[in-house]
Amino acid sequence: MVAMMRIIGGGGSSTSSSTTSTRVGGGERYAEGRSIVAELEGGLLRDPDPFPYFMLVAFEVSGLARFAALLLLWPALRALRALGMGAAALRLAAFAAVAGARAAEVEAVARAVLPKFYMDDVDMAAWGVFSSCGGGEGRGRKKRRVVVTTWPRVMVERFAREHLGADEVVGAELDVNRFGYATGLVRPLEPGSVRGRVRELFKEEEEEEAPDVGLGRPGSANNSFLSLCKEQCYPPFTGGNRDDAHQQIRPLPVIFHDGRLVPRPTPLTSLIILLWIPLGAIVAFVRIAVGLLVPLWIIPHIAPIFGGAVIIRGRRPPPPLHPSSSSSAPSSSSGVLFVCTHRTLMDPVVLATVLGRRVPALTYSISRLSELLSPIPTVRLTRDRNVDAERIKAELAKGDLVACPEGRPRREPFLLRFSALFAELTDRIVPVAMNYRVGFFHPTTARGWKAMDPIFFFMNPRPIYEVTFLSQLPAEATCSAGKSPHDVANYVQRILAATLGFECTNFTRKDKYRVLAGNDGTVSMNAVNAVAPWARRVKEVLGFLLH
Repeated sequence: MVAMMRIIGGGGSSTSSSTTSTRVGGGERYAEGRSIVAELEGGLLRDPDPFPYFMLVAFEVSGLARFAALLLLWPALRALRALGMGAAALRLAAFAAVAGARAAEVEAVARAVLPKFYMDDVDMAAWGVFSSCGGGEGRGRKKRRVVVTTWPRVMVERFAREHLGADEVVGAELDVNRFGYATGLVRPLEPGSVRGRVRELFKEEEEEEAPDVGLGRPGSANNSFLSLCKEQCYPPFTGGNRDDAHQQIRPLPVIFHDGRLVPRPTPLTSLIILLWIPLGAIVAFVRIAVGLLVPLWIIPHIAPIFGGAVIIRGRRPPPPLHPSSSSSAPSSSSGVLFVCTHRTLMDPVVLATVLGRRVPALTYSISRLSELLSPIPTVRLTRDRNVDAERIKAELAKGDLVACPEGRPRREPFLLRFSALFAELTDRIVPVAMNYRVGFFHPTTARGWKAMDPIFFFMNPRPIYEVTFLSQLPAEATCSAGKSPHDVANYVQRILAATLGFECTNFTRKDKYRVLAGNDGTVSMNAVNAVAPWARRVKEVLGFLLH
């Protein structure tokens, strides 16, 4: 990670390295070359309660039953903490959340789901103190940033290292049996062991170097390391220089995020979600049934009756007047290619309802069942560039077509790199900015069953889709004016990002899958052939129905 200067305000000065000082509040702008040890919960994160994060793990690893069971345990967990038995409450919550789950699944949730919720809870003033330290060299070695937590290390280590820039993470260890399953037992950190492990990290060959700055909560059972530090910082961390607030660099953003839950699952929010799910399933069934039975053009008008909304901006292009049946027809008589941002699998369907006609959509790897149930025609691509180009040309010769050149749905405010193939095949390009808003459930997933995406979308109390039509690209912005396909694709990406207030990235579909699913989104035939025939058959059936 590149070195970055963080800015915080406030007063207070640091002391020399030979003394220990105590300071309350964030205060000054630290220079690089100072080591720091920071407590995660209640320090770098505002909320010290691990319950919402265990609820996320329970929901994503094992589903609704474990999610409900952990919620039922919340009064007992609260009582244990009130009695000063926080360590026992942590062990009980961890056991309920992960006992019997595959350790690889817990790691996947920590990699793909938890970072977004951690990021939303970061105390930016504490982050300013933490990020301004580290780097540099002290006595011939790099100054470290260390994060200390009582939570299982597997749940926080990736976020701490990749987004907060920590060099080391000291935390409790989740017990895993020899078959790769979590037993639910946690080896917690005792106050003395925290101090000892931090001291070990800063020990040199013949002399011990104390951390320069310690950041933690007063009275926390986990802050025994603070006595080792030359300077101690306690919350609240308040900025003193408001003029520099806009210059503060935030932690490395979460670009890829998975998981179904939208809100942070606090006890009250979790209870509301559990009570809503039975009703939400009925509402989703009704919405989907109505959508399949009525003409497409009616749906935007009746959506408010069923609690949803389709917001349309910009001018909708008229249908093609003289579609050609020959792929050799000139570009002027070919159909329009609608190039959309890819937010959910329903983007082409929603666009078709807004246009009031069944515009075919290009697809890559949706299930056969999804294709059969789709209210619009689908054109399956092969990822063979030449074959796909011929298919797209043939479809454009027949009329309009919808393409999502990002390749996979995205939920964060970033756009993946656009494939340039569409720019090579037509000059009649209409960018369309698609976005959605939901309250309870995300309608996208990289690790789960993609066929459930529409159901989760319609299970939300008020699902909203936003469709913004931009002007057709002028001739001078297309390949016919000498532009390269990559320049055209990048230009379309930029104007769509500007319309939505998003940021452009150079990440691809494969990058997304590497982060969220631990693979590049392709299936190895060797791995498939290694599976027993009956298991392979079951996977094929499930893939047909739910992938």
